[in-house]
Amino acid sequence: MNRDIPPLNALKAFEAAARHLSVKMAADELCVTPGAISQLLKSLEAHLGVKLFKRVTRGIFLTDAGRDYLPAVRNAFRQIAEATRRVRSSADDGILTVSATPFFTSSWLVPRMQSFRESNPDIDLQIVTSSALADFSRSSVDVAVRHGIGRYRGLRSDHIIAVEMVAVAAAGLVERLGAPRCAADLVGWPHVQDADRKGWSLWFQANGVEEFRSPRGPSFDDSSLILKAILSSQGAGLLPVAMIAAELASGDLVQLLDATLIDDLAYYLVCPEHTQDSRKVAIFRNWILNVS
Repeated sequence: MNRDIPPLNALKAFEAAARHLSVKMAADELCVTPGAISQLLKSLEAHLGVKLFKRVTRGIFLTDAGRDYLPAVRNAFRQIAEATRRVRSSADDGILTVSATPFFTSSWLVPRMQSFRESNPDIDLQIVTSSALADFSRSSVDVAVRHGIGRYRGLRSDHIIAVEMVAVAAAGLVERLGAPRCAADLVGWPHVQDADRKGWSLWFQANGVEEFRSPRGPSFDDSSLILKAILSSQGAGLLPVAMIAAELASGDLVQLLDATLIDDLAYYLVCPEHTQDSRKVAIFRNWILNVS
């Protein structure tokens, strides 16, 4: 091996510590002890002959040399990850890994998967349910389906479907605050937010309310957690109509106003720009954007 290239573990420790500016957080990420991270950083500095970090009582900071070194190290890891994905994709050409939210998977994707299999028998779908946005550089996920406004830097987003969203609240909260007569009556209510904190703003705009400017309240990246927060009277929330039929029927939830279709707040197919034209991804995109 070229003697100018430091040990890989030391470079991984440097990148993680520089990103977090914390030895402890780097250790947690890499599943080692803080002492091990410190030793790796010292060995890297000895190998390079320069100090990469300033160590102070409450943490660490990058030196000028560390700031200069970090982009190259980060880019090298990114190139390795992308090359690994290409090799893995070539080796597993018949498998497409799709990350999707649990609700979308069960209510929309699974009932339609047979049509994909019939039209594309050489591609097997591997479904991974998650509510967090996939980290394409660190996982084997090829494409992801997410609910939001579809703006993700470095990723291609294609609008799949918008679903009607309904404002709901726990029965006890409605009894306490009174049933709203129009959308404007909900401005002063506590709100349970989606992860993007855009849902309520878009909902109020769609219902002709312009004075709602600053969404407050807890936010969640999982619709099931939003539902639980609403049921525990933490605030009114917005959820797809189909997801809450049982809670509405039981009376645990109260539909506050008519359902609203917000076209921007939709389900999107997301993938890295550099893989958007690969055969498997292109086939799946064409299918999911056209299936009824």
